[in-house]
Amino acid sequence: MQLKIVTPLSVVVETDITSLRAEDVSGSFGILPGHAPFLTTLAVSIASWRRGEMEHFCALRGGVLVVDEDGGITIATREAVPGDDLDHLDRDVLERFQSEEDAERVERSETVQLQLNAIRRMVSRLHLNADRGAFR
Repeated sequence: MQLKIVTPLSVVVETDITSLRAEDVSGSFGILPGHAPFLTTLAVSIASWRRGEMEHFCALRGGVLVVDEDGGITIATREAVPGDDLDHLDRDVLERFQSEEDAERVERSETVQLQLNAIRRMVSRLHLNADRGAFR
């Protein structure tokens, strides 16, 4: 199987593999040769794959995994850090990815709250003006 891991800026990994393990929001899963076409959204996690007897790893900042009809696997992610030291990837990289995801989630939530407050003020002004006869 051909594995390709891409970010918006580069192709991080492009190699032949014999198996892949990844994680989506429902948990871990594996892909072996002959897997049916498949699409899933990945969690912040570490993907691992085998090429011969060697196991390789890549920390992923979420993304999308696609298994195409030919059995090729493409992972599109915002950020990918390949490495052979699983402890380092797990401890340092995933912690940073998760912290950044949490910060972005809070920022999005705050932005939505500001937008809702602005909409409420506009609706209140419209109702106030309607009561004064401005829209009759």
